Amino acid sequence: MIKTKRLLSAIIMSAGALMGTQLAFGQTGTDVSMGDWPDYNGNMGAQRYSPLDQINADNVNSLQIAWRLPTETYGTQPEFGATFTPLEINGILYSTIGAQRDIVAINATTGEVLWQWQANEGARFDAAPRKGSGRGLSYWTDGVKRRIMTITPGFFLVSLDAETGLPDPEFGNNGIIDMQEGLRLGAGREDLDIGSSMPPFVMNDVIVVGPAMAVSMRPPSKFNVKGDVRAYDARTGEHLWTFKTIPERGEFGSETWLGDGAEISGNAGVWAPMSGDAELGHVYLPVESATGDRYGGDRPGSNLFSTSLVAVDIKTGERQWHFQMIHHDIWDWDNPSAPILADLPNGRKVVMQVTKQSFVYTFDRQTGEPIWPIEELPVPAGDVPGEWYSPTQPFPTRPAGFDRQGITEDDLIDFTPELRAAALEAVKPFRLGTNLYSPPSLAEAADGTTGTLSLPSATGGANWEGSAMDPDTGMLYVPSRTTVAVLSVAKDENSDIDYSMALGVRVPRASGLPIVKPPYGRITAIDMNTGDHAWMIANADTPAAIADNPALAGIEIPRTGVETKSGLLLTKTLLFAGEGVGGGPMLRAHNKETGEIVAEIEMPGTQTGQPFTYEHDGKQYIGMVVSARGSASELVVYALP
Repeated sequence: MIKTKRLLSAIIMSAGALMGTQLAFGQTGTDVSMGDWPDYNGNMGAQRYSPLDQINADNVNSLQIAWRLPTETYGTQPEFGATFTPLEINGILYSTIGAQRDIVAINATTGEVLWQWQANEGARFDAAPRKGSGRGLSYWTDGVKRRIMTITPGFFLVSLDAETGLPDPEFGNNGIIDMQEGLRLGAGREDLDIGSSMPPFVMNDVIVVGPAMAVSMRPPSKFNVKGDVRAYDARTGEHLWTFKTIPERGEFGSETWLGDGAEISGNAGVWAPMSGDAELGHVYLPVESATGDRYGGDRPGSNLFSTSLVAVDIKTGERQWHFQMIHHDIWDWDNPSAPILADLPNGRKVVMQVTKQSFVYTFDRQTGEPIWPIEELPVPAGDVPGEWYSPTQPFPTRPAGFDRQGITEDDLIDFTPELRAAALEAVKPFRLGTNLYSPPSLAEAADGTTGTLSLPSATGGANWEGSAMDPDTGMLYVPSRTTVAVLSVAKDENSDIDYSMALGVRVPRASGLPIVKPPYGRITAIDMNTGDHAWMIANADTPAAIADNPALAGIEIPRTGVETKSGLLLTKTLLFAGEGVGGGPMLRAHNKETGEIVAEIEMPGTQTGQPFTYEHDGKQYIGMVVSARGSASELVVYALP
């Protein structure tokens, strides 16, 4: 099933790096240096921050490509639009790569591949719901052993020797644990629609694995596998605990599942990356919604722990505290990114969950107490037969939403009277979701409408790209997009579920333009000491499809940005932002205090993997995966001349 290709006999660790300083929220018991990038989001606090400052405002315009690594030779077919982010430890990059999720070790200064590992999974790969190179992997060491942890498309947890790329014979079954074993299935469901694209989370010698299923907009059944979170000993692979995101009868939270919803329903996994506080021993789980994404009539009740942030003890899996962001989620606004940890300059020790619906929920990370009040406010009920509606939803009082929430006629474009009229005409077949939590409606409703327009869409707002946190200032930088969705449901004749996402109902446009006002993608800076917004900028220039639209001839419009979510990287002096999946091939360096563009660097493709930085032998590098239309993705790394 698995083979490793050795390209060098050994990897020499940098002795200088072993003497370095640990990053904040760094891995305990490691030899990671301050200039490394040892976690998917930079550190276990998911801050996407590095204290490096060799590359700064004075010289960033001089960045050049140091090396590049094409991905097209990895796996049986090229991968387009790859989204992985490598780790860097002691002068070596470790990364997933290719459509079948190979693992490679790469010399961080030259781009030379040192070893390659392949998982040949056969039928398990063919049936996997989460294929491709995935988003990344994890690193663990006890000061003697050094291991790379990954989850394969076929849903195996694997531990590799970081020096050789060989599976660890002391871990699991010759380095491998079959994650399909021990799953809980919804009654009547036999297929295992489960996998993961994210790396496992490793802290305090424990590996935590969260699962992901296929997208649940049109689930094949109301029954599905449950998204339990499981933990393993990092040395041996021994199973340590399971946290049941859908509780069994009699367990805490089961009273929020009415009828037989807890027995029927599945999903409620943790497909997003996780974060943790090694000192507290807390791992923070951003839990997704339950089956399905648009209809929950088979799971009446608020459905704890779906769409919740849950803090559990890393050693035991015992719940420490939780907060549910959405009761009975029927919007697919599951928690999409790692909770962000910070010791703020004002003394607060917080955890922040950035969400698709464009809120930042902020808590004391030890107790779970909200830093600012969160109010339960009335929200509208819908009229889909058999659906259960929560009468209220929790609204943070601070910070204010970082993107548009809800849609009214005031949100529609008005560049010209003609475009305004076209936008008003385009929305006539729909209900306007004037409340953020306006629910889905029927594609053939009694009032003649074909669905409800919603803002943000099911992909955000914010999403898996996460945000960047400056630990020195307490400033949070959030990438988001302003994209309308149609919440429209209909009967799926191929499923036993009453309703699911309707087919053929499209988001309206006006003369080929988005119906709402720009910006369509943005970056927002929020002072988390006070909860105040500091600034907001569009994430890109106006794209040609908008600028060259004949309906805008002779009209000056503001810089619109693009309907993408930027990948962010924060350093001691600069905020770096690509344009994200679907954007253009530009990397920008911004002044952190104002958002002003300091430099623009044209790349070989669009930033699709998250940007990262590291230092080795006194030189700072910035890298990311980029993707150009029609070409396989490649890893590019920049440095000063």
